Amino acid sequence: MQRFMNSLARFMAILGGIVLTALIILICVSVLGRTLNGLLHSGPVVAVLGDFAKTLLDAGVGPILGDFELVEAGVAFAIFAFIPFCQITGGHATVDIFTSALSVKSNRLIQMVVDITFACVLILIAMQLYAGMLSKMQYRETTFLLQFPVWWSYAASLVAAVVSAVVGVYIAIVRMGEFFGNRTILSIGGAEH
Repeated sequence: MQRFMNSLARFMAILGGIVLTALIILICVSVLGRTLNGLLHSGPVVAVLGDFAKTLLDAGVGPILGDFELVEAGVAFAIFAFIPFCQITGGHATVDIFTSALSVKSNRLIQMVVDITFACVLILIAMQLYAGMLSKMQYRETTFLLQFPVWWSYAASLVAAVVSAVVGVYIAIVRMGEFFGNRTILSIGGAEH
């Protein structure tokens, strides 16, 4: 089960990374287009390029239409896609100033409570995303510029949120096994402080 969950979390993180990389490229191209569009409208450039500046503008040189709508949808998906990997590797930032002095058993209890709570929150988020998606489908909401259905981005985020919830529940079960079995099954990562 551990191998499957690791693979699933890694796959989602890679997918989230691909989406995030595509969004970065999209933003760069859009900013470059917006800058070129501004330059092609400026007096000195029009004086030098003449009709060629108008030809470039007529060809569509400018910002990408609806870039912020795509970024909004893509970033929401990417955030949820990164959560499973962060959860399974214990990559969340922790502050252990007080807990470092506690016993192993006490730290296992704290970690179990935190991971159970986090799993519950992830389930709640997935349920709310599902309800939101149904609402967007029912009212047929679309984005302002691109006119694509808003529920598409909810659906993509929902898939990643469900995977996050599944991994979160798995980690909570592992932490309960560690606490009640008094053994380490999955080491806790996190940043060094």
